Amino acid sequence: MKPWEAYIRKVEPYVPGEQPKLQKMIKLNTNENPYPPAPEVFQTMKDINIEKAKMYPDPTCEDLVKAIAENFSVGANQVFVGVGSDDVLGMAFLTFFNSHKPILFPDITYSFYDVWAELYQIPYKQPMLDESFKICKEDYYIENGGVVIANPNAPTSIYEDLDFIKDILEHNQDVIVIVDEAYIDFGGESAVKLIKEYDNLLVVQTYSKSRSMAGMRIGYAIGHPDLIKAMNNVKYSYNSYTMSQVAIETGVAAINAKDYFEETKEKIISTRERVKSSLRQLGFEFPDSRTNFLFVRHNLVSAKELYDALREENIFVRYFNKPRLDNYLRITIGTDEEMDTLILFLKNYLSR
Repeated sequence: MKPWEAYIRKVEPYVPGEQPKLQKMIKLNTNENPYPPAPEVFQTMKDINIEKAKMYPDPTCEDLVKAIAENFSVGANQVFVGVGSDDVLGMAFLTFFNSHKPILFPDITYSFYDVWAELYQIPYKQPMLDESFKICKEDYYIENGGVVIANPNAPTSIYEDLDFIKDILEHNQDVIVIVDEAYIDFGGESAVKLIKEYDNLLVVQTYSKSRSMAGMRIGYAIGHPDLIKAMNNVKYSYNSYTMSQVAIETGVAAINAKDYFEETKEKIISTRERVKSSLRQLGFEFPDSRTNFLFVRHNLVSAKELYDALREENIFVRYFNKPRLDNYLRITIGTDEEMDTLILFLKNYLSR
């Protein structure tokens, strides 16, 4: 080992879903929206003055912050924006989790949480989900340095109602509670309405799923003005210009395109419910999804075998080679045509 190597920070990085570069494939492994962004986004892209590229974007992202605030009927001082919800969550970890007490999040959840905790040297504990992959709220009654709950959870797809979230908040009023709502639009009720009651609640959402803009990298948090101010202070101490001018302007267009948002969201939900029925008929089991993906297993064929067989046909789903997860596949809801192709392949494969 060279002397300077002893001072390098060593962490196990987050591993994102595979991004194959094939012309013909069905990509159901990263929970992207199968439909394009709203027409208003396309028009905004055409209208953007490329001359602005020579100047720094607005560090406060004022136009985007105002648009999001209006959409949720909150004050602009209650909104923080960042480069995808990963950036927002990472900034929240850095801002709020600075005690010697461990933060709490489930053992099976978004796998970036423990990466941030390790990176920022935040102590943490991971209470186990029960046999049905549900969170045991009593596990979060213990003394801690903060709580992070993905709702609906990933990769399990399970949603907990607002009474459940309120119970977590009632038992954790002395720390920050983050509710990560990346998938909330596909069937749940947002905890944003609880912010008036709980000044320690931070709700994080993203444009990557329900708004068809994963590639534009837009995420946001909504919370008490004091929380947002604290996050902005950390952000401006780290990188003032986090969002591009293109992201800001198209983000405004997307949040204002309410009719298109509702239309595509309902299409995905409708397809999801139809696919649930088809998969059950083929012998698959899964929790009741409230997301844009299904978390499935088959009692007669291993998940790894199905994953490999699908991959041979250029149908990509997500396989987790981890304890408790290694017999499950996470399948994103695509278009009706894509899902019909998936179902037909599985039907033929399982009937061999």
